[in-house]
Amino acid sequence: MAELHVVEPTGAGTIEQPEHRDIRGSVRLDETGAYLIDRDPTYFGPILNYLRHGKLIMDKNLAEEGVLEEAEFYNIASLVRLVKERIRDNENRTSQGPVKHVYRVLQCQEEELTQMVSTMSDGWKFEQLISIGSSYNYGNEDQAEFLCVVSRELNNSTNGIVIEPTEKAKILQERGSRM
Repeated sequence: MAELHVVEPTGAGTIEQPEHRDIRGSVRLDETGAYLIDRDPTYFGPILNYLRHGKLIMDKNLAEEGVLEEAEFYNIASLVRLVKERIRDNENRTSQGPVKHVYRVLQCQEEELTQMVSTMSDGWKFEQLISIGSSYNYGNEDQAEFLCVVSRELNNSTNGIVIEPTEKAKILQERGSRM
C-alpha cells in the first residue's frame, strides 16, 4: 500500500484536490486524518519524481499506460499531457518501421577522446570505445589509441520534415570522404 503524507509541489505539477471520494476502495482516511492510498507502488515512483523534479523519469521496463492511469487517478493534468505525448511519440516511432542506424568508427588518441565525445552533434551518439592497444611515444608521454564507435538514426527526419546537417557536420563529412 503506497502512502502519501505531504506533497509540496515544485511547480511542475500539483495534485488538484477533488472532493473527498472513495474510488474503488482506493482512498481512505486513517484515524489521524492522513490519506491511505491503496494503489500499485510500482507506478507511484514516477509520479512522485515528477512532483519533486518536474521531469518524467521512468524505468524503460515500466508501462507508460500504467503511469498514465496513476496520473489520471491523482488528477495531475500536466503529467497526464506529458505521458500521453510520450505514448503518442512511441506509437509514431513504431509505426515508421524498424529504426536503422549508421555507424562510424573513429580512431583517436587518448588526449583527443574527451573533446571528440563532448563535441558530437547532429544526432550522433557514442556507442563503444575500443582500446587498440598500440601506444606510441608522443613527446615525453606514452599515448594510447582508441577506436570510438558512434551512431545515429539513418532516417534523419522528424514528422516528414528532413533535418539538414549543420555547416560543421558538412565540413566533417567532406573531410571524412577524402580519407
